[in-house]
Amino acid sequence: MTLATFERANAEFLALSTYPVRRRFGRRKFDTQPTQPAGVLIAAPMGDPIPASAVKKALELSSGSAVAVVTIARIYGSKYGLMNPGLLPSRREMDDQKRQVETAIGLIERSGAEAWGQIAASRKPVKTIATVAKARCAHHVIVVRIEQTQRWRQVVEGDVVKDISRKLGPDVHVEGVSP
Repeated sequence: MTLATFERANAEFLALSTYPVRRRFGRRKFDTQPTQPAGVLIAAPMGDPIPASAVKKALELSSGSAVAVVTIARIYGSKYGLMNPGLLPSRREMDDQKRQVETAIGLIERSGAEAWGQIAASRKPVKTIATVAKARCAHHVIVVRIEQTQRWRQVVEGDVVKDISRKLGPDVHVEGVSP
């Protein structure tokens, strides 16, 4: 291989690597992670409704900065190591998530603060929430959790607030709010 051929191949590779990741028929494989800065992040890891108390607490902590809202549409695993459409969130579940985010954003914007919303589908809600908090440079994370969880659910899923706090480190304050 000559030097000119190598340089041409390298230029073609660099030109191809700048294009976004696409699937067949030209559609994007995934959306990019939003990075608008927000002082406070409200997270609903199990797709639970976001209570007004969480929004109120976020507005108190934000002190005029933007507030981001993220809900997690749960993917429940895979069968035989392969993706199964029955384990993905349905259209109805995604519409419910969208309504919850829009309601929370409406409450935040009525109070005069700037709000951002996001719905993420994930098998690991703790990791996804930590990634979103880091991308948005959040100083406070408010996690919506149900107080009356069954004992087996808490044993299987663990303490979400503690796990998110451990992933984010001591710089970010994480607290749980129940309805």
